[in-house]
Amino acid sequence: MLLTMSVLVDQNDIVKYCSHMSQSPTERFHLAPAPDGLQVVQNLLNTRAIDVYGLPDLIADGEAASRTWEMPLSDDDAVTLRTLRSDVEAAIAGDVAARPAVRVELVTDIDGTVRLSPTGTGTDWIASEIWSEVLLAQKADTWRRLKRCKNEVCGSAFYDRSRNNSGVWHDVKTCGNVANLRASRARKKERN
Repeated sequence: MLLTMSVLVDQNDIVKYCSHMSQSPTERFHLAPAPDGLQVVQNLLNTRAIDVYGLPDLIADGEAASRTWEMPLSDDDAVTLRTLRSDVEAAIAGDVAARPAVRVELVTDIDGTVRLSPTGTGTDWIASEIWSEVLLAQKADTWRRLKRCKNEVCGSAFYDRSRNNSGVWHDVKTCGNVANLRASRARKKERN
């Protein structure tokens, strides 16, 4: 017998998380957030320092991580979050090295809808939320649209809304133009 369930993340958790931030890590790049809960994953990825934009690492230490996640976090917690971020980046790149061990609960609502609910506190809750959203995005086939900008000096996370999922830069006008200019110069140099 095959049992199928509709699994949803509690949207109240996502709204609560996102409403605490005055500016989300993704908004630092003037990007639209990924849909549904995938925006939480995108925000984690966009905590990385990007020197070309003069942007600091938002989880460099406990103090910075506490401000970003609006909860008390230690320097050790910041290390855990940076590892989590690296694991998610590896997962986006198709690397299966990340093997998350997180706990979640399946909660049944009055109407019979089953939803996935992150558990734990602090970094355990954050990891549970992140990997839950990765799972749901994979099931919804939106995971492949969360990408990192191919500009080596940028690397910001963006949600590719192109029809054929062919986007490679978070912004064609900035990172795309830089890459295209470099390629054009290289071609001209080869011809000479």
